[in-house]
Amino acid sequence: MQEKSVITSTIETARGVFAPGHLGELTQIVDFALVDAVLEETGRREKRLRLLPSRVVVYFVLALALFEHHSYRTVWSKLTAALTPLALVRPAVSSLTRARRRVGAAPLRRLFETLAGPVPRAGQAGSFYRGLRTVAVDGTLLHTPDDETLTWRYPKRAGESLEFGYPLLRLLAWSSAAPARS
Repeated sequence: MQEKSVITSTIETARGVFAPGHLGELTQIVDFALVDAVLEETGRREKRLRLLPSRVVVYFVLALALFEHHSYRTVWSKLTAALTPLALVRPAVSSLTRARRRVGAAPLRRLFETLAGPVPRAGQAGSFYRGLRTVAVDGTLLHTPDDETLTWRYPKRAGESLEFGYPLLRLLAWSSAAPARS
């Protein structure tokens, strides 16, 4: 009892599946305290103790976005790979689906609104020019289907005597600069 009454720099947390802990690289970027605050704000925190807490479901959905071409099981394995010493339950795909439905989109939308935005602050060298945020513009060329409904607008490449290849669509992504805020 005496050991517990002394102020120390040691923080005790739950262990195992209920740990707030480290679910890979994602928790270094998106802090679990932020995820908990967003869940509380949106009213999506679980009302009873679950094997798939809402916090874990949020990280799972973020991992799904990173590994979009992988199955639920594969993404779950990637998400929990560093936690192999713990006796973790491997949930069924249907459990993960129900958990996603239970948590919904509101916490992820709020998390995006909180984290999205420019990283540099006003006054930081190179981030503003004459009161406008500097931006980068990037473009690419996409092949479109060889169809008359498109070739009138997006012509094929032309050589000296013939057209060849697929029509090309020039795609440019650009975000307008916003005025500097102090």
